[in-house]
Amino acid sequence: MRSHLLNDTTTEHYRRSVAYGVERVAATLATTDRPFTGITPEALAPRIDAVDLDQPLGDTAAALDELEAVYLRDAVYFHHPRYLAHLNCPVVIPAVAAEAVLSAVNSSLDTWDQSAGATLIERRLIDWTAARIGFGPAADGVFTSGGSQSNLQALLVAREEAVGRGADPARLCVLASEYGHFSVQKSAKLLGLPADAVIAVPCDQDKRMQPLALARTLERCAREGRTPMAVVATAGTTDFGSIDPLPEIAELCARQRVWLHVDAAYGCGLLVSRSRRHLLDGVERADSVTVDYHKSFFQPVSSSAVLVRDAAVLRHATYHADYLNPRRAAAEKIPNQVDKSLQTTRRFDALKLWMTLRVMGADGIGELFDELLDLAELGWKMLDDDPRFEVVVRPTLSTLVFRWIPPTVTSPAHIDRANLHARKALFASGLAVVAGTKVRGSHYLKFTLLNPQTTTDDIAAVLDLLAGHAERYPHLGETLVHA
Repeated sequence: MRSHLLNDTTTEHYRRSVAYGVERVAATLATTDRPFTGITPEALAPRIDAVDLDQPLGDTAAALDELEAVYLRDAVYFHHPRYLAHLNCPVVIPAVAAEAVLSAVNSSLDTWDQSAGATLIERRLIDWTAARIGFGPAADGVFTSGGSQSNLQALLVAREEAVGRGADPARLCVLASEYGHFSVQKSAKLLGLPADAVIAVPCDQDKRMQPLALARTLERCAREGRTPMAVVATAGTTDFGSIDPLPEIAELCARQRVWLHVDAAYGCGLLVSRSRRHLLDGVERADSVTVDYHKSFFQPVSSSAVLVRDAAVLRHATYHADYLNPRRAAAEKIPNQVDKSLQTTRRFDALKLWMTLRVMGADGIGELFDELLDLAELGWKMLDDDPRFEVVVRPTLSTLVFRWIPPTVTSPAHIDRANLHARKALFASGLAVVAGTKVRGSHYLKFTLLNPQTTTDDIAAVLDLLAGHAERYPHLGETLVHA
């Protein structure tokens, strides 16, 4: 069994095994003509259940053959131009190459004596991102598993800062856009805040937080004796890609001395945009910012970070263990990343972004992101001109929310069911994958355009498929698997 351990005596075995895997994935990608096969859970589960995990195959090639049947053949492929559903991006090759390196070396980014240069690379990337945001030299941050963890850590810090100023923990609240990410509510629960702690602030017709509504909500909190520990503004909502008016929100927060967190998990691609960086104006006034490189920097999952204007606030995540990061290590200025992270053992995910920047450069990433925003604008025009559909809002980023409308008058319930059916039927066909959401209680369809290979022809073809399924809905019933 020692022959399977990666070390100086097994490098040839390692080389062959990884090559087998790369060749298998490359062959699959080269022949994938749709984003999904349409397989159902009922059809796939027996294949996986039949695998006897107590009887090893003993051979990498054989295991990859089996993997073809239980995973690769039926995976959902985000690289395909007709995957238009969630905030999943195709990944760039330099980042995939970095994945192979970081998995093999297996650094853990908690302490210097486990990571050395990896620690400094992560810190350099945090400094680079902070500078792109517009933070000063006192800024800091740390890589995380994703936007939900980044938002949690930001709100943890905001809570501790509020309590440190004498606020009653039982009277704390968080103000967030009505279209903000659900992780804000989840974070509030994990932090032990009251059940009604998250207050939704109304948005305008473009799905952006209304500063006047925020001001009134802040005033109401003061009257009720509640303490807003944070305002969460969003730079790229999940449903609409809308960006809250950051300068106005920042001004209100500064006046009221309220922590401002900007969830830019989606919109962080604007940090490297050549033509649209101004859409993030005001983010430099935030106290903390979430960025998800695995959404708009074309990085493999996971690659996210939380950044703070003042490095000192990260002390709220610091705990010392004698076996790991004793207090004397901080006094000796040993750069232990665990001192600022909610995680202990942590992958060297920063290497993926490092390799991407060193191969493609920030402008290269920004060009790809700008292409998506241009495509979304063209897609919006197509939908706005197409009598079969109604589109909710003109996109700021790369999300389009719309629904099929029948040519004759029918009930709202029928329209809902027809759109739901269209999405399920398309998913079952495997020809394309789209998302869905609710707007004012009604079901809508959603394109999230994160693949620069997607064209207007792809969008037009998927719209035709959706319209065809919706039109045939009354004759087909509702027996398709949930998408």
